[in-house]
Amino acid sequence: MIDLLLRAANILSPVENAVNYTHAQDILIEGNRISAVLPTGQADPAQARQVIDAGGMIALPGLINTHCHTAMVLFRGLADDVSVDRWFNEFIWPFESNLTPEDVYWGTLLGLAEMIEAGVTTVADHYFYMDEVARAIDQAGTRGLLAWAVFSAGVPEPEKKLNETLEWIERWQGSADGRITTWLGPHAPYTCSEEFLNTVSATARRAKVGIHIHVSETQAQVEMSLKQHGRTPIALLRDAGVFESPTLLAHAAHPTPDDIQIMVKAEAGVAHCPKTYLKLASGVMNVVEVRNAGVNIGIGTDGAASNSSYDILEQTRLAALMQKHQHVNAQALPINDALHMMMTGGAKALRMPDLGAIAAGKLADVILLRTDSARMQPLINPAANVLYSAQAGDVDTVICNGKVLLQERQLLTLDKQAIVREVQSRLHRLSQRIPGQRIQTYPT
Repeated sequence: MIDLLLRAANILSPVENAVNYTHAQDILIEGNRISAVLPTGQADPAQARQVIDAGGMIALPGLINTHCHTAMVLFRGLADDVSVDRWFNEFIWPFESNLTPEDVYWGTLLGLAEMIEAGVTTVADHYFYMDEVARAIDQAGTRGLLAWAVFSAGVPEPEKKLNETLEWIERWQGSADGRITTWLGPHAPYTCSEEFLNTVSATARRAKVGIHIHVSETQAQVEMSLKQHGRTPIALLRDAGVFESPTLLAHAAHPTPDDIQIMVKAEAGVAHCPKTYLKLASGVMNVVEVRNAGVNIGIGTDGAASNSSYDILEQTRLAALMQKHQHVNAQALPINDALHMMMTGGAKALRMPDLGAIAAGKLADVILLRTDSARMQPLINPAANVLYSAQAGDVDTVICNGKVLLQERQLLTLDKQAIVREVQSRLHRLSQRIPGQRIQTYPT
């Protein structure tokens, strides 16, 4: 028996190093996996428990957000038009000191609602109070690779927090019907000593989990590391044993040629978050060079405080356009490469090979994009429309792990209005420790 039949979809999915468009296909889902993809007419709708008419829509693999601090929607709009240093020291870290577990839960729910509406089915979240993040992921029905951020700088007993993280990993690993994966999350080489990173690396190996960490976000960080340690941040991670476990590097925007080879050898994944780099003027990775060298790069958003949205379609478009601008070459990061990075690149970066494509045997994470808006017509090159024209509002249907989370733009697992009200009720308290800062919200 077919649990869910997506009928007459036009599929855009990666095939080896290309992206293939196939007209009028039926996607058959049994349990949490795609059982078959057949030309429309070969599957019997009477054999399906649920049928969704996907005629005229484009089916894509569920989008993957490879790096995010989802609950930072709480701070959206609070720290714009400021330098990186001011962003951290005058705004984000003071505000975050006021967070409670319940704040993170409700902020994560709002961020997940936004992601579902934008077609994002998987997020690599790196934040605090991760029990609450896991609880929100479970409720929303999405997929998460979760890491609890830990520091050693300014922390009296960092190993104690690391041990608490291990207990959290045991609580949540493989939970929510297998939708939750847990990794270790040391914050960054500039907030974690090399000794502590060695401890984290050894712990990851014993626990057989991966490591999600920020690295080389700015050129200044690279120069500081060279001055203090005689090595780049990426070389420091290598020497601390970080790459002996599966590794997801947030940003890695300023790698040296030697750094690139370190990442290739380690098969490290990189989360590329272009809108954050533009807003904070922090510098842009040479994606073409790094990708051509063999590094697995996926698309991420970072938190909404530095990005303002969780729209992976927008991020992928920016990634492509920025490379053309940077290389002064209109052929840099062409359509197929950009979409391949968004789909397969994200799956490889997160070490989740069952994601990132629509094919028999893959996990049933599928989204449907409407094409009846003026901006999506004509469909001369559907791949170009998806990359350069589609918006989050074109997402009609979202399926994760075989379950429908959004249908005809209606959220089925979350009460968005109730979440918004709860978030708004918390904003004034969150700003109390910032002199002169009070959050003003406006009615919707």
